[in-house]
Amino acid sequence: MQVQPYLFFDGRCEEAMAFYAQAIGAETTFLMRFKEAPPGQGEGCANMDPEKIMHANLQIGDSQLMLSDGSPPGTAFTGFSLSVSAATAQEAEQRFNALAAGGQVTMPLQKTFWAQAFGMLVDRFGVSWMVNCE
Repeated sequence: MQVQPYLFFDGRCEEAMAFYAQAIGAETTFLMRFKEAPPGQGEGCANMDPEKIMHANLQIGDSQLMLSDGSPPGTAFTGFSLSVSAATAQEAEQRFNALAAGGQVTMPLQKTFWAQAFGMLVDRFGVSWMVNCE
């Protein structure tokens, strides 16, 4: 069994996918736009921009992240963080800085009692991240 996060970007999904590809090497493994829904199968999608993303999968290392534009306006990312690991402190710094670009650092990347490097941030899309290098 796997638990896979599904994030809704309120119209900014494609921008987020490009950002995560650049920042942490995420690869798109699936992408379907609302206009590609089979006839008669997209009843809940009638009011959506046909060019927006109905569903996408990103591969990040060994993990899958699912994304969509199909959410009610004002969706907020609260009550969770995505955690990404790094093999070295240098890699942690690179990932941290890339994800933090245009966002807000909530805990600077630093040595802790459990890790060579650990930091927390909220990216430009409002998604909370923790970067950890044990």
